[in-house]
Amino acid sequence: MNLSRKKILTLGLALITAFGLFATGCGGDTKKDDAKKPAATANDGIQKIKDRGVLKVGCKVDVPKFGFKDPKTNKIEGFEIDLAKVIAKKILGDENKIDLTGVVAKTRGPLLDSGEIDLCIATFTITDERKKTYNMTSPYYEDPVGFLVKKDSGIKSIKDLNGKNIAVPQGATTRKGVQEAADKAGVKVTFSEFPTYSECKTALSAGRADAYAMDTSNLLGYIDDSTEILPDKIAPQFYGAATKKDNKALFDLVEKTFEDMKKSGEMDKLLTKWNLKK
Repeated sequence: MNLSRKKILTLGLALITAFGLFATGCGGDTKKDDAKKPAATANDGIQKIKDRGVLKVGCKVDVPKFGFKDPKTNKIEGFEIDLAKVIAKKILGDENKIDLTGVVAKTRGPLLDSGEIDLCIATFTITDERKKTYNMTSPYYEDPVGFLVKKDSGIKSIKDLNGKNIAVPQGATTRKGVQEAADKAGVKVTFSEFPTYSECKTALSAGRADAYAMDTSNLLGYIDDSTEILPDKIAPQFYGAATKKDNKALFDLVEKTFEDMKKSGEMDKLLTKWNLKK
């Protein structure tokens, strides 16, 4: 059968138009299918934990009473570990379904950012700056910064720290608090920063630092026969638990749980258990 050029062009255009309508129709179905897909919900963070079957928590492993590794059992224990267990039981029905990761001041934030931990309960001081980056609960503990010195150093007050070098943990709020207190007292100090609390204590013992400044409750775990804590207490630190900003469901659950624990007296019982009740 012979077709004229005009008829061929007309037939071609008709086929192109028909194909276009078909493609559009398919595209419309895709959009409808996408619309049927459930949107992400505010509880996704908690659901991920349930699906995984374990709550990943960042904690301290070198802070007596708060989070430390018991040399006898090789288990991490402490007040903040007990708090983590309460949250694990709330979400998963079993307080032992927790995966603990040791953190220091410098690594807490990055581990939260990367998603390697869901929750950080690790003597994490609440500050306005940190609240811009993380969800931070109301305080569950308050502790001022103190100074650990050698008994034979002649240092008896913050005034005696003039010209001295002070060991502080990296990434902690301690340095800022000490500097402000030193400025107020009219003394000049220098700082040496170390990754861990034990390294700060080693620097003091070895004479590489004249004092070790940190939250007083933490210092109590490092005091020995040759050292003492000065009577000066500065810069009250308020500890809170932290989650990523986009994990508000977990944050809300932790905040509510802590509030309930305070009202019921359970928080006080745990503080008493670890000899932290004031």
